Amino acid sequence: MSSPDRNDTPVLITEAAPSYEEQHAARRRKYAIMMSLRFPCLILAALFAHTWWLALGFIVLSVPLPWMAVLIANDRPPRKAEKASRYEAERVALERKNPTIIDG
Repeated sequence: MSSPDRNDTPVLITEAAPSYEEQHAARRRKYAIMMSLRFPCLILAALFAHTWWLALGFIVLSVPLPWMAVLIANDRPPRKAEKASRYEAERVALERKNPTIIDG
């Protein structure tokens, strides 16, 4: 039996990156969302054809969407920068030594 104060939700103990399948699924969702925004832009451009500047704005907005969707879908997340642990005591000890100068 667990006490009422105890939280039974699992705790994430690693900082592992999402799996390749999860990353791929997220990129596919982003691509589908961006490409699905293009069709409403073209519909709105047709609906606002009487206001030429608004229709032109919707068309201009819809033109770069496929290009941006492909760039975002093909971009993998950056790798996490890992700090290498180095033994600093040896470096500090080497810096403190007085160099010996030998005149020849």
